[in-house]
Amino acid sequence: MAGEPILLIDDHAPTCKLVRLLLEGEGYEVQTASNAGAALAQLETFRPRVILMDIQLPGMDGLELTRKLKADPVHSGMTIIAFTSYAMRGDEERMLAAGCDGYITKPIDTRRLARRIAGYLSGVTSD
Repeated sequence: MAGEPILLIDDHAPTCKLVRLLLEGEGYEVQTASNAGAALAQLETFRPRVILMDIQLPGMDGLELTRKLKADPVHSGMTIIAFTSYAMRGDEERMLAAGCDGYITKPIDTRRLARRIAGYLSGVTSD
């Protein structure tokens, strides 16, 4: 799965730096965006296999952006994983209902993140 393109959409710079470091260390091509507008601009030329979608974004939130992307045939085939600190009962179901294909909570488990991403890329989401 090395070399697979991933877009991380998150407005927290330290999280972006850590995730980028972890995933690039595993050979993934990682780009980041800090908000929905920046993500949409990047998606004009960058075609990620996986999008890690923060839910609490400034302006358009991650669930609204997920619905927008899933409704667009150009982007509908991309795997969108909710990447969030929302970890209460019902949060995962709410995010899946909005169109997310998976769910990873923060703070991240740095030892398992790359393996989980590889699972989503291969269609095997259990770790």
